[in-house]
Amino acid sequence: MFADIAFALRSVLRSPARLRALVAEDPFLPLDLARFLLRVVPVAAQTLAAVRARAECIPDPQLRREALSSVDGKAFHVAGASILATFLPRDAARRYIETVTPLETIYDYLDNLCDRHPGVRPIAYPVLHQAIADALDPDAPVRNYYASGPDGDDGRYLASLVVQTQRSLATVPHLPRLRPCFADAAGFYAELQTFKHLPRGERERACVAWYERNRNRFGALDWHEFACAAGSNMHVFAALYTAYRDRPVAIAETYDAYFPFVSAIHILLDSFIDQDEDEEHDDLNFARVYGNIGAMRERFAFMTARARARLAALPDSGRHRFVLDVMTLFYLSHPKVATAGLEREARRLLRANGNAIGSGTRKGGPLR
Repeated sequence: MFADIAFALRSVLRSPARLRALVAEDPFLPLDLARFLLRVVPVAAQTLAAVRARAECIPDPQLRREALSSVDGKAFHVAGASILATFLPRDAARRYIETVTPLETIYDYLDNLCDRHPGVRPIAYPVLHQAIADALDPDAPVRNYYASGPDGDDGRYLASLVVQTQRSLATVPHLPRLRPCFADAAGFYAELQTFKHLPRGERERACVAWYERNRNRFGALDWHEFACAAGSNMHVFAALYTAYRDRPVAIAETYDAYFPFVSAIHILLDSFIDQDEDEEHDDLNFARVYGNIGAMRERFAFMTARARARLAALPDSGRHRFVLDVMTLFYLSHPKVATAGLEREARRLLRANGNAIGSGTRKGGPLR
């Protein structure tokens, strides 16, 4: 189920440039990476397998196909969503993974529906994505998320993922401090999904106008970089991790440290490896907006530097830096990089990140 992670790890071990990135100035990163692979990934795989079994029971064949595709093709996302569990005690780590797995699955399933299901019209986008806002609010009622399409019976698959996430979140400490972060993230994500799936030309104009309405808050980013940040959920998972670490006063600070820069890097890298797939399906690809790899490399280095400056101010700053380092390294070692012939560009992006990756001394060493 996590073959992409195994492939990426082999790519790292076989590549001198990636190995240098792995060990650069941070002696704890390989140890924590092993902890992530041996402790977190198996639990994430087990939790996702239960979700997959539920997807197999969806009565409608088209909905079932998209649900299974989102689970099988994006298991990599669930592992990434779970990465901060690396630094939680075992019981808390399991609860964290059991919360983020159904939530990440909702994101991926809805993305598949909007991208690939022929029965999803623009009017359905905000209705479908209400599922994310509801999942992030344990007090929200479960609704008919297919009210505007697509047709078909999903056997309450989406509703069950919403309820599963709600039940997990209801037990999380410091939920009142998480609520404003979650509402902010869900609102931006739903808006992005509404705009990015519009027809070519119309979608770009809608995204630019949306950015202009939010320029005061995100002026350091260009319109497509802002869209990348809005399309991520790393800031949601980081805030949740901080609650599990019993640091309520740092929840908003952690959210702001990730959003927008870490989150923008996340989806930019996702877009980078998806260029061929997006071109095939005429999807909006944010990496291609730059026009050339040099422009992307320059902006990538800028966002990485800004992200690191913000992460450095957080409690557990080294753990958050680990997230950025491993996310970057694994995306740029994904099998899609080789398949799409992007190896040279990936190495250039790693070099652009080289002055920052693993830099600094980790406070307190690895969490054990």
